[in-house]
Order: sequence, then C-alpha cells, then structure tokens
Amino acid sequence: MVKIRLTRLGNTHNPHYRLVVVDAKHKRDGGYIENLGHYDPRKTTENYLSVDIERAKYWLGVGAQASDTARRIMKQAGVYKTA
Repeated sequence: MVKIRLTRLGNTHNPHYRLVVVDAKHKRDGGYIENLGHYDPRKTTENYLSVDIERAKYWLGVGAQASDTARRIMKQAGVYKTA
C-alpha cells in the first residue's frame, strides 16, 4: 500500500517536515518514492507550506492514502476542494 505522510527533518526543537509518498512498510524517515512538498509547523518564514498540488492529486487518484496530518496539510494547500 502507498501512503502520503510526513517525514521529519530539522534539529531538536526546530522541526521541519517533508510531505512524501512512501510504501507503508517503510520507516518514518526511510526512503520515499516522491517528495510532494514541505511544511514548517513553526511558521518561521512566509513560505512555511508548499505542496505540488498536481502530483498530490495524481497519487490520490491512483489509490495512495493520506495520513490524517498529511490530509489536513493538503487541505490547507488546496488539494481537496472544500464546498
């Protein structure tokens, strides 16, 4: 099964996350298939959230399942249309 989830980067007390497509059997910080974007939860810059919307829609279309947090971040970025 393929999942869209976050992988952690950054130093202690300064987390940054990468939104990645990964095989569900891999570890959190293991290898991934594709990088879809990044997220800075501390919002230290204006560009704290970046998602490749077209590629995210592609992976969701072919059956990838997003984690709850990844789904929330992609909703903020505009991958999911809200009514």
